[in-house]
Amino acid sequence: MRVWPFIAIPLGMLMLSYAAVPLYDLFCKATGFGGTTMVAEKAPDTISDQIMTVNFNADTDPNLPWKFTALERRVSLRIGEQKLTAFRVKNQSGTSTRGHAVYNVTPQEAGKYFNKIQCFCFEEQTVGPNESVNMPVSFFIDPAILEDADLKDLRNITLSYTFFSYESANQPK
Repeated sequence: MRVWPFIAIPLGMLMLSYAAVPLYDLFCKATGFGGTTMVAEKAPDTISDQIMTVNFNADTDPNLPWKFTALERRVSLRIGEQKLTAFRVKNQSGTSTRGHAVYNVTPQEAGKYFNKIQCFCFEEQTVGPNESVNMPVSFFIDPAILEDADLKDLRNITLSYTFFSYESANQPK
């Protein structure tokens, strides 16, 4: 009797379980699945006359002593047009704190057309004691959205952020 399959199959399953999270993250970033936005270096040359409204949502984990708000509740832009907006963080504690923002877009199907050029969410943020910081986001909506039959009537997208404490996210469980 061969023992090799009894070793190889469980070993392969173990290896796949460790690769699942990075592979899923890569899949979401490549496809926009789950409302994951895309990253771009620059806005397209083509700008449509079609107007899209982007609503902003800002939440904070209770473990992070920050007040986090969008400076604008919503903006309207032409599809393909680059837009710059900002969010404000106020550290309400007497010590420096670090946070990391997670984000998504709704409806989720629009994630693959929502492109960020610059975003505070790309890296960890440190805010000093009682400090307020404006954090910019530069984005555009890919004109390819106009060719998606499922989104042809879409006129509103929501970009949602939640800031989490960097320290609590990296503590062993």
